[in-house]
Amino acid sequence: MDAMLPSTNSAATDLPAAVRAGLHPELACLGLTIEIGGLPLRLCAPDPDFWSLLARRYSNFIRPEAMAEMEFDLLPTAPDPPPAEVNLQIRCEEGRWLLSRGEFRAAFDLRSRRGHLACVPNPYSVDTLLRIVHSLLLAPAGGLLLHASGGIRGGRGFLFSGVSGAGKTTMARLAPPDVQLLTDEISYLRRGEDGFRVYGTPFSGELGIQGESVSAPLAAVYLIEHGAANRLELVPEAEAARRLMRNVLFFARDAHLVSQVFATVCELVRCVPVFRLEFLPDPRVW
Repeated sequence: MDAMLPSTNSAATDLPAAVRAGLHPELACLGLTIEIGGLPLRLCAPDPDFWSLLARRYSNFIRPEAMAEMEFDLLPTAPDPPPAEVNLQIRCEEGRWLLSRGEFRAAFDLRSRRGHLACVPNPYSVDTLLRIVHSLLLAPAGGLLLHASGGIRGGRGFLFSGVSGAGKTTMARLAPPDVQLLTDEISYLRRGEDGFRVYGTPFSGELGIQGESVSAPLAAVYLIEHGAANRLELVPEAEAARRLMRNVLFFARDAHLVSQVFATVCELVRCVPVFRLEFLPDPRVW
């Protein structure tokens, strides 16, 4: 992430006032710089309707003044694509990453910091692209994406990790008013000089709302499961690492990157306490 793209946010176009009305000021141009976890990526969409949809979808994370680390051209395709694979396919050929699934086709190069996404205009394909790109950029930087809901309370970040149905969305829904919601689905962690920090993401789950663009030092991680009472138990480091690895969001089968992610998880459990939390669906769990 040392090489940065020059900012292209000044490329303006004269869009109809109806398109710009009520949207972020960056909609004076056909591009959106979306910053998640302190990492700005720029999306260039020639379709004003698609562009407006994305502006609303990522409204909390638009940063028109930021210098983009990577830039992607969004290429809308026909709404009825030919049959294709259902599962997401990812491969790397000579430094160029290629992604495909159904109507979704993307390619990018981490060296040139350029790429493109061809898809039926919808935010889900863009979400997929952003998650994959961020996971690849985070791996060598000591960060990762984790299946976890999270919030900030009293200046400290708390994550609630688990498989589908474990209660991530429930914990977010039960959060008291003084909690800033980071996400109810996918959490963003980065290692810094003062330890690990958590960041809000727009990647929503059942609640269907994007988190806030805020961050805080990570105070604790909770491995959650529904139970007959609220019960807390400290998890030994080795077990914590094994269980967290199951919930890490990582798509590539690159051995070097996987080893970097594993090293990050091992450091995380050494620095941050991990608890097993059995809980009742009641606000008192907070």
